[in-house]
Amino acid sequence: MLHQKLQQRLLQKLSPQQVLVMRLLQEPILALEQRIKQEIEENPALEETPTDDDEKDLQEEPQNDSLESDEDEFKEEPDEETHSESDDFSFEDYLSEDEIPEYKLYTDNKSPDDEIRETPLISGISFQDYLLSQLGMHRVTDKQYIIATTIIGNLDEPGYLVREIPALCDDLAFNHGIEANEKEVEEILRVIQGFDPPGIGARSLQECLLLQLERISMPTKSIELAKLIVKDFFIEFSKKHYDKIILKTRSSEHDLKEAIAEIQKLNPKPGSSISEISRDANYIIPDFTISNSDGFLELILNSRNLPELSPNRQYIEMLREYSAGGKDASKTSKEAANFIRQKLDSARNFIDAIRQRQDTLFVTMQAIMEYQHDYFMTGDETKLRPMILKDIATIIKMDISTVSRVANSKYVQTPFGTFLLKSFFSESMQNTKGEDISTREIKKILQDCIEAEDKSNPLTDDHLVDLLKEKGYNIARRTIAKYREQLNIPVARLRKEL
Repeated sequence: MLHQKLQQRLLQKLSPQQVLVMRLLQEPILALEQRIKQEIEENPALEETPTDDDEKDLQEEPQNDSLESDEDEFKEEPDEETHSESDDFSFEDYLSEDEIPEYKLYTDNKSPDDEIRETPLISGISFQDYLLSQLGMHRVTDKQYIIATTIIGNLDEPGYLVREIPALCDDLAFNHGIEANEKEVEEILRVIQGFDPPGIGARSLQECLLLQLERISMPTKSIELAKLIVKDFFIEFSKKHYDKIILKTRSSEHDLKEAIAEIQKLNPKPGSSISEISRDANYIIPDFTISNSDGFLELILNSRNLPELSPNRQYIEMLREYSAGGKDASKTSKEAANFIRQKLDSARNFIDAIRQRQDTLFVTMQAIMEYQHDYFMTGDETKLRPMILKDIATIIKMDISTVSRVANSKYVQTPFGTFLLKSFFSESMQNTKGEDISTREIKKILQDCIEAEDKSNPLTDDHLVDLLKEKGYNIARRTIAKYREQLNIPVARLRKEL
């Protein structure tokens, strides 16, 4: 049966601003930089704070009373299609009072307390440096060394020689005053072609593939056929005239497929394999830095390359112009004013969310630093206190989920290394004296015991249980096995074999 009833419920919903803050809070510093760049691209009303003093005049409040009265009339009778919240805005809300003083624009007038933004440069070895290191392992004359360095310097990024041999001879004569014939240059080129990675120093794709096939130590029937195809039938192979290859090599279709499979395993750009190793190296950018200054811990929140944001001044001026008409403004002007106001509100909310994120990060990390003060002073992991999310949430008077978002994917740089922030959170256990100890302390002691063991007779999990019990820690054998796996330490039998 249908019936009506009166019911009272209490609901809690997050506002869009709160959702934005939560999302920004869990972003590490690199992801936040990308998020800010994306927001600047998507919202034209958001911009980096300009530093020119000439633009400060745009921040002055208008003194025209008629303009203010027209704005009031416009806010009293909004159009039906305008936003319902358009009657409570103020131009001053979009204006930033934070300007960079002129004296800070000079490089020779910096305060030690000023934040220095740095752009990290990825350092790595290029494949040219890698080849030069291999050249140092060969006995060559000074003339041959100059020839070799000239050849290596003329290799492009994929590892191919981009200059002809006669042109290299001319370069040696003009740049180094060395007379070298083509035969001498080719001899050194063959030496370089024997370097790693295989295929380096080739003058064409055909030569690159052939060099790699010739470097295979145990050639099979398919490898020999692949050499023949690359050497004598490369044009047919590149045009996929497989019937002609089968006919001329007197091989079967199965043999051809195996040979082609071997060719497809080769690297057409051997030089790029070395460059990608350097490019793909993972570098940790810490979100926090803790330093010890004469016995006092100092916490620095890494703002790195985060720009100062402010609402776009041109959009603020446009909003003034479109709002000046008041109730007599056309529908198009009101729609334009409403659009601009929405973009400015979005920009202001994003700026507030960034500031709230920075404040929350600093307060949370400050509480963690004070909670683990003894560890950050000494670096001794045995002084780590048991700490869970609830402990920090209670100190900063925030929700546990907020602390979890701060600890997620964030790193802290200390005088003893850079660590993942969530690694400092651990459950507590009690020793035989009834004292609370951290599980991380147990892992540290376990690791020290295994490192100090007799490698010819390593400690089993049962022996480790007895050893820890002597130290005052009652740990079950399955717990020892779990901690050992978390530390990537194999069992005693495998450690003995290693």
